[in-house]
Amino acid sequence: MSPWNLLALPPLPEQAMRHLLAPLGDRVTLRLPASRDRDALLAALPGAEIVLGDWTGTLVMDAEAVAAAPGLAFVQQPSVGVDGHDLAALAAAGVPLANTPGVSAGAVSEWCLAATLALSRKLAAADAAVRAGEWPQQGLLPHELHGRRAGVIGYGPIGAMCARLFRALGCEVTYWTRTPREDPGYQDLDALVSGSDVVIVVIALSDETRGLVDPRRMKQGALLVNAARGGVVDQGALVEALRDGHLGGAALDVFDVEPLPAGDPLRDLPNVLLSPHVAGVTPESTGRLVTAVLGNLAAAVEGRAVEGVVNGVSPVISRRFTRSPIA
Repeated sequence: MSPWNLLALPPLPEQAMRHLLAPLGDRVTLRLPASRDRDALLAALPGAEIVLGDWTGTLVMDAEAVAAAPGLAFVQQPSVGVDGHDLAALAAAGVPLANTPGVSAGAVSEWCLAATLALSRKLAAADAAVRAGEWPQQGLLPHELHGRRAGVIGYGPIGAMCARLFRALGCEVTYWTRTPREDPGYQDLDALVSGSDVVIVVIALSDETRGLVDPRRMKQGALLVNAARGGVVDQGALVEALRDGHLGGAALDVFDVEPLPAGDPLRDLPNVLLSPHVAGVTPESTGRLVTAVLGNLAAAVEGRAVEGVVNGVSPVISRRFTRSPIA
């Protein structure tokens, strides 16, 4: 059987990509777009049978891209989020789209807990004060996390692990999800947002969840922790809630626009912890991601079912070309 044509979209040099995909051997022929732009993507797609997605979201498989790839049989996204990909267009074309569920659950949930503790205990403010020669033992007013109510929005692997970590520290934990779960603690979204001392956002971004969380509806003095996507939280409402003192603080790993633009008001607001979308990036999670991606790519070319398909298409990959159109 001739090698599968694999188009790799991640922002890595070709040599690095070849090194990562070396375990696939001669079962695939690797190509990269000529440049990292829309025109180069569309030009590279006609011969593609497998697409390895771009975790930055710059190059996406939307409806136009899907139409440009008549031989496309499988898209593997090397991340949990599948932002920008048109799931419906891929499904209509019979192309399964898989992500890497759970690989970053430990990393992201630990970041959520660490960020909450940093806000509750005023760690950044204390550090800044001591560096400035101050000694504010009475003025910071930190709070304990034990005994507080933590509400988790999203209950996939990350949300479930967040719930376990916060419960382990003595929090009363509730969660909301669009998909029913048997785990105890489910709560209506409005009640969770308005009644929690800490709201942890770890739900996927979609048309349904865009603007889902309005921080102005949160409890006075509550903390917001967002490790999902910037668009899940109404960022304008968040700035308003922080400026008028309604919120006690916010920890943000994600933003509407990334990198966070110069002049964005979030840069200048007090009691806001800013992070450059790295909550899930650790050597351990990266290792799990590479293993999951290689496992799925190997399964695809060997005729075995892939894991993590998110758009309802059969997980068994069927080749569309009888021979490689670019061989």
